[in-house]
Amino acid sequence: MAKRLVVVGAIFLFIFSTNAYAQSTSLGLKVGTLGIGLEAERSFSDSISGRIGVNYFTYSYSGTESDIDYDFDLTLKSLSALLDWHPFKGSFRISGGAIYNGNNLDAKGNPSATYAIGDSTYTSAQLGTLNGEIDFNDIAPYLGLGWDTSFGKDKGFGFLFELGAIYQGSPKVDLTADGPIASDSTFQSNLSKEENDLQNELDNYKFYPVIAIGVSYRF
Repeated sequence: MAKRLVVVGAIFLFIFSTNAYAQSTSLGLKVGTLGIGLEAERSFSDSISGRIGVNYFTYSYSGTESDIDYDFDLTLKSLSALLDWHPFKGSFRISGGAIYNGNNLDAKGNPSATYAIGDSTYTSAQLGTLNGEIDFNDIAPYLGLGWDTSFGKDKGFGFLFELGAIYQGSPKVDLTADGPIASDSTFQSNLSKEENDLQNELDNYKFYPVIAIGVSYRF
């Protein structure tokens, strides 16, 4: 992960150290499906600009997956390096780049009399606490389009809108239990089946939608 962060950092350094065609810089505040975000943008010409941004948000909810009730803790955490093309030299832009994807989902099985895991049923006394961790690829490509109405201005406020998707790959699911049966080989086999079932149910999230609105100030 450290090497990947170095690569992303190098991209950021390149974007913000390039000043041959720099025209202006803007700071933006956004809210959307990646959480609450801050971003900095610099224009290189009247049609090309680059952005770096950070996003963060946490959310807790309950749901049922593979017939087991879970309490979920969702953490949205990402770092982006994007290049924007403004084909009409105005606010509309087409964007592409890479996102460090720190989004993850922690799951905790709700206390229950019995759990159906794999091909067997276990009591809560046998199982203890069922915990799960779900995450995705650390580095995810991004493609999208949007508007920044401050682009092309010398200074002033603007409106931001973003619509796109990141490809974060298949989810990686890790389930663990801390009860007396946790180390049993048959239980571990059934737990692996449960992991596969949960992963298959979440496989539709290979592409994560990005929708965001916000404001920017160009100076």
